[in-house]
Amino acid sequence: MTPEQWSIVFNALNVGFLQTLRLFFVTLIGAIPLGLLIMLARRSSFRPLSWLTQGLTWIIRGSPLMIQLLILYYGPGLAFDWHPWGGGEAGRFSAAATAFIINYAFYFAEIYRGGIASIPAGQEEAGLVLGMTRTQIFFKVKLLQMVKAILPPMSNEVITLVKDTSLSRIIALQEIIWAGQKFLKGSSGISASILPLLCTVVYYLIFNGLLTILLTRLEKQLSYFR
Repeated sequence: MTPEQWSIVFNALNVGFLQTLRLFFVTLIGAIPLGLLIMLARRSSFRPLSWLTQGLTWIIRGSPLMIQLLILYYGPGLAFDWHPWGGGEAGRFSAAATAFIINYAFYFAEIYRGGIASIPAGQEEAGLVLGMTRTQIFFKVKLLQMVKAILPPMSNEVITLVKDTSLSRIIALQEIIWAGQKFLKGSSGISASILPLLCTVVYYLIFNGLLTILLTRLEKQLSYFR
């Protein structure tokens, strides 16, 4: 391809990658606190709430994210003639972000639950003896220790999220894979080429590399909990 054609390709990939980054960060911002609420609901002493959360966890974790995307985006319109997402790229992004937040929140909730379970029960008993409430014990004693315990599995999920954003193209969200794939059939005066799609791998590798460095440094910062 000519330099002018490569310029067209990278402009398209850059726009798509910005959409990928946007979906990635919105998912994290929504899923991290929502996962904590789901974990607390599952551990609740109110049995109906705990059972409901367990059932939803089984459904969300047991079904493909792609199917969840399709159901959330197309389901209301097909079943009830209701179109909550509207049209255009903004509507597709809203639907994708909602599906990703819900899906990853349930995965994060299970990671949080494992982190809490790894903390010795004696710490809670000691806190109760000192007159602390269970809420105070959780936020002042357990939370930072849980963060240290869950950081490795959370890091894996975050890296997976970067790659899973490509699934949003199933509802025609114009993320980076969608941008690279359109050149397979020819686009913008460029004949069919697989090279733009292969270039998307470089974007993922660089971003995942930066995330890996950041998460590794964060894990070292929390090493005082050993």
